[in-house]
Amino acid sequence: MGGPVLTPKNDSMWRTWETDQAYLISAASANNVSVNPNLIKYIDGVSAEIAPNSVYGTAQEMAEANVTDQRFNISWRFDVDEGFTYFIRLHFCDIVSTVLNNLIFNVYINKQSALTSFDISSKTMVLSAAYYADFVTNVSMGSNRILVQVGPPDFRNLPTNAILNGLEIMKMSNPCGSLVGNLCEIRKKSKFPRRKLVALAISSAVVFAVLVFVVAALLLRLHRPKKPKRCPSTWFSLPTNVGNSDSKVSICSLASTAQSHGLGRVLSFAEIREATKNFDESLVIGVGGFGKVYKGVLENGVMVAVKRGNPGSRQGLTEFRTEILMLSRLRHRHLVSLIGYCEEQNEMILVYEFMAGGPLRKHLYGSNLPSLSWKQRLEICIGAAKGLHYLHTGASDTIIHRDVKTTNILLDENFTAKVADFGLSKLGPTLDQTHVSTAVKGSFGYLDPEYFRRQQLTEKSDVYSFGVVLMEILCARPAINPALPREQVNIAEWGMYWQKRGQLQRIIDSNLVGLINIDSLRKFGETAEKCLAEHGVERPTMGDVLWNLEYALQLQEASIQNDSSDNSAKHIPEIPGWIPQVESVDTDRYDIVSDQVASDATTTSDVFSQIMDPRGR
Repeated sequence: MGGPVLTPKNDSMWRTWETDQAYLISAASANNVSVNPNLIKYIDGVSAEIAPNSVYGTAQEMAEANVTDQRFNISWRFDVDEGFTYFIRLHFCDIVSTVLNNLIFNVYINKQSALTSFDISSKTMVLSAAYYADFVTNVSMGSNRILVQVGPPDFRNLPTNAILNGLEIMKMSNPCGSLVGNLCEIRKKSKFPRRKLVALAISSAVVFAVLVFVVAALLLRLHRPKKPKRCPSTWFSLPTNVGNSDSKVSICSLASTAQSHGLGRVLSFAEIREATKNFDESLVIGVGGFGKVYKGVLENGVMVAVKRGNPGSRQGLTEFRTEILMLSRLRHRHLVSLIGYCEEQNEMILVYEFMAGGPLRKHLYGSNLPSLSWKQRLEICIGAAKGLHYLHTGASDTIIHRDVKTTNILLDENFTAKVADFGLSKLGPTLDQTHVSTAVKGSFGYLDPEYFRRQQLTEKSDVYSFGVVLMEILCARPAINPALPREQVNIAEWGMYWQKRGQLQRIIDSNLVGLINIDSLRKFGETAEKCLAEHGVERPTMGDVLWNLEYALQLQEASIQNDSSDNSAKHIPEIPGWIPQVESVDTDRYDIVSDQVASDATTTSDVFSQIMDPRGR
């Protein structure tokens, strides 16, 4: 894209790289950009064998349309053979930005969203660094083209731009093991001579008679009913990523391709029992109202988290099926992936990717784990915000989580945050609706007061819950702590009391005192205050929340860089008269499931009186 022809002399893998002009649908939409190829960096996992530096040193970017708000895609069309699966590799290198996180765009393949709000620099951590992403898509019968597009997202207050540096398309053999489109039909239509057909019929009858009993016995032992597969318009991550690439596969690909990558996998109870050593109690890593969560290892060596419903009970069946339905449609770096499920012998079992760091909650309080730095907390907030933003805008339908809290934000071994537990999730309002009317469900302390009063659900209900999470992360205490004085019980109310007085630093986690840049804290507090607005229309979108959190992180990182010479002049000093911390209680176990509309006059004591079952989900 945007560069000259490269011959095998320029490529260690002996490829020829064509120019993209013949494939551009509208040449006026793109503008050639280039830099010195010697400036291109290859980070870990990406080498010159992936693509020459001349590929990464040139690109097509969005042309200047001389309008205030540029909203168009650069589109390339490639003619291919119908009925085949194609492997697609996209090459990216940010050669147009002067600072990190300034180039955010979307990528589409055959009008399906392949990458949403994609930020190259967040993957490479430096500019002018090579990066690639892999995809697999199926070209259905009746279609003979692949359409690749890049364009700007809707939510960013950043320069509108999108780029693509290079692209490779590889045709994969069909079920007949051939790259010839009609070979299967030729084989079907080919005819044997009559004598050979008679001989074949006799021998087949003899073989059939011998094998019929063996086959019947094997079928009785091995046959397992399979669930029908869905075909949503989304992309799923391949289990084996190479280097620094994003590897994904379309769920609409051939069935054999989907099965080989474990998409929508139905696991037998025997497999799960073996993975958890017959549900060994020593492997329990969590307990909730739905049941226990076990650490396990599948036969292929993949470590998983196994959530087992209470045996013999049908309680939670709706949540169980909702979780499967939602997660089978979603894949995102900041959403916990569903590996498979089991629904046999009256069991309800969900199998997820294993998150070594566990829930965010235990890294904030209630355990002996080391305290998280302010930068780590901001990065965790940003990761969770990206996951929620994807739910609200990245999927084909708006999805409202309805149970955003610190126990449903899990961390991997690198403290990457992923949103989990979609049992209460619900599709959001359509274009002609303003809300979804539904019974009140969620966790006490995180519940949107407007949703609680009116039973009218919108994505802004998630924004409110996330605001509570922000305060919980800042103050390292539960959302609700009845052991504290009355005015401090609710962290949202207590935090906003000090935020509106400009003294939020008085209640922050004592481990952060003197370590937070004052500007970063101010931006963080303003973001939380907007999230916790009384009315949904006054709250920002998750995209806006994400932007503000990333800005707060930039302020903190800038202060750290200046710290060596400035001696932390803008950091918050030690505060005398510190408000004492009272022993916390795990009030996140109090969940709300209400079918009645609460009046505007509901008091705190009225709400507490509704807590009947103190178990978490």
